[in-house]
Amino acid sequence: MPDLTPKPPRPFSLRLSAEERQALARRAGGMPLGAYVRRFLFPANDNGPAITPRSRGRSPVRDHHVLAAVLARLGHSELSASLRELARAANLGALPMTPETEATIQQACRDVAEMKALVMKALGIRER
Repeated sequence: MPDLTPKPPRPFSLRLSAEERQALARRAGGMPLGAYVRRFLFPANDNGPAITPRSRGRSPVRDHHVLAAVLARLGHSELSASLRELARAANLGALPMTPETEATIQQACRDVAEMKALVMKALGIRER
């Protein structure tokens, strides 16, 4: 007896160069690439709501509140001035390693690590 159950559609692959894929992503404007290609190839197919490309805006930032938190933390930390002073003292050979100095350096490293994590989150990048 023949099998009458419909078979799922077979996927179609297309190899693109890096430049071609970037151009396709730009044209899609934030729309999933498969949906964009399908809409471009079959514009008369009205089997659902029309999908319009979304604008990505000027930046790839996913969470502006997180990025604002990073900027605020940078502004309040005086990190750049502190690190510049440490570098200057180290270059002169005048950096005594007291417990306070070590604690300050460790805190600066924690601050930098936290800012890195916040920026990566804002940009949608995962740590490896």
